[in-house]
Amino acid sequence: MKINDIDSSRMLIHVTDAKGNKDRYTILSTNALKDLREYYKQWKPQEYLFEGIKNKQYSTGSVGKIISAAAIKAGIRKHVTPHTLRHSFATHLLENGTDLRYIQLLLGHNSTKTTEIYTHVAKSSFDSIKNPLDL
Repeated sequence: MKINDIDSSRMLIHVTDAKGNKDRYTILSTNALKDLREYYKQWKPQEYLFEGIKNKQYSTGSVGKIISAAAIKAGIRKHVTPHTLRHSFATHLLENGTDLRYIQLLLGHNSTKTTEIYTHVAKSSFDSIKNPLDL
């Protein structure tokens, strides 16, 4: 991710060259923006927001290792990958009532059929919902 991919005025992140060489926009958290600004002030990256050796972008493997280490540090015992974070993001959006078509756009899916994979995970939260006809 390059520094210019963060659009703080619109609270968006421009995701370039994602799976299938597709570009898309996704939402930027206010909390994440605050942390990114602190990070930027301290580390002063030049091109990539998170720069590795010789100011180059991190490899996919390095990102995976960083996420795994953060999960362990947070006390999460499950194996966590970048895709786990993507899956959690989509599931939380769905459970909070975000329309499936918006989630599709945020994830860069061509079809809602692909996005519907996340609905089976969210259905477990439906168990706690009481039907008004049963009250």
